[in-house]
Amino acid sequence: MNLSGRSFIVMNDFSENELREVLKLSQELKNELKNNKSRKYLEGRTLAMIFEKPSTRTRVSFETGMFQLGGHALYLSASDLQLGRGETIEDTAKVLSGYVDCIMARTFKHDTAAKLAEFATVPVINGLSDLEHPCQILADLLTIYEEKRDFKGLKIAYIGDGNNVAHSLMIGCAKLGMNVSVASPKGYAPDQKITAVAHQEAENHGGILEITTDPEKAAHQADILYTDVWVSMGQDKEQEERLKVFKPYQINKALLSKAKNDSIVLHCLPAHRGLEITGEVMDGERSRIFQQAENRLHTQKALLCSLIKNVSMLWEPSLKS
Repeated sequence: MNLSGRSFIVMNDFSENELREVLKLSQELKNELKNNKSRKYLEGRTLAMIFEKPSTRTRVSFETGMFQLGGHALYLSASDLQLGRGETIEDTAKVLSGYVDCIMARTFKHDTAAKLAEFATVPVINGLSDLEHPCQILADLLTIYEEKRDFKGLKIAYIGDGNNVAHSLMIGCAKLGMNVSVASPKGYAPDQKITAVAHQEAENHGGILEITTDPEKAAHQADILYTDVWVSMGQDKEQEERLKVFKPYQINKALLSKAKNDSIVLHCLPAHRGLEITGEVMDGERSRIFQQAENRLHTQKALLCSLIKNVSMLWEPSLKS
């Protein structure tokens, strides 16, 4: 399956089979690295990384990934570009396309990433926007597969703000036949348009999507519990109100007891211990949070290889279709 030249802006950009191909390649690249057999698939290639928002995992995983693949990554903050001085997104996309092989953008507005993809002549990757965070969900899916060895019929419960992570998670998990339950306070549910897309994907792939305000209902017999911060970047003025509203949505020992005995816990990080998740759960035996964080490296390497240069699948498929 050839993804070369494509962009990855929203989860719906990839089909179920395309997601599986990227995840298979992620597994192989991870195995190669662990066995000290890494190959320079992207030697001589360059990635431009645009950051309107700061990041630990996004920057380090993409930059390290390009280095391990033999390529080079350029960090471009808002102050490094002419975007902040009036140059249009369209012009920036065209100019960068003449210099680099791929663009990754971590932006405030989703429209910025979408416009970069529309006008660039090289692949563009959404490293996070206010609407979706598709790169994070690739790592989540790889982690789930490593632990559960399948997707079909699993129940994932997302507890917390119906934000960009929740949006991409709903669509990505629904595409793979998982049952998704999202519990958010009233007024903080996922976007209705995104929810409609996720409902359709769930219907198409034999899963169920549930939106509720009850965290215990969502967590009941779940295979995976997932959460994110209650106050994201740019929401500082809402902090006091959000901390009150979200207090019942903490993943703690009591909520974990509602899930299956072999359930795992995920968090996209950074975490605020004692708020959306307790330290006891985060460091507990069911937490796979740091494995999940590491998998950002492996899935983003696979994404880069797939979009920049169609790396042939030389290995036996290992992910069930």
